[in-house]
Amino acid sequence: MQGLHLTADLRGCDPAAPVMHDLDALRTLCLGAVRQAGLQAVGELFHRFPPPPAGGPAGVTGVVLLAESHLAVHTWPELGAVTLDAYVCNLGEDNSAKAAALIEALQAAFAPQQIQRQALQRG
Repeated sequence: MQGLHLTADLRGCDPAAPVMHDLDALRTLCLGAVRQAGLQAVGELFHRFPPPPAGGPAGVTGVVLLAESHLAVHTWPELGAVTLDAYVCNLGEDNSAKAAALIEALQAAFAPQQIQRQALQRG
């Protein structure tokens, strides 16, 4: 059950960027970043929320189930914010570098002005 749990809170993201409000764009980004990091997707679910009462684009939540554990991404275009959550198990091999590469790729795609990251060794 040993593993690495990485989270990142991103602020100052461009609310007009497709990955902030377009389900297909976020899905493509997440699945591509998972593959590029060398992790294995075994399932996925993406959901676009209704537009906020004040108008503007709606956020998207995406979850990718990994053979190594999971990735979750939540976007709030109305706030220019994104949260990232990646957990990888390190039972058979150390996947820590892959988790870090995954978070880095996603951060780069959202181009935030501010990043707050956390890392938790689990197990």
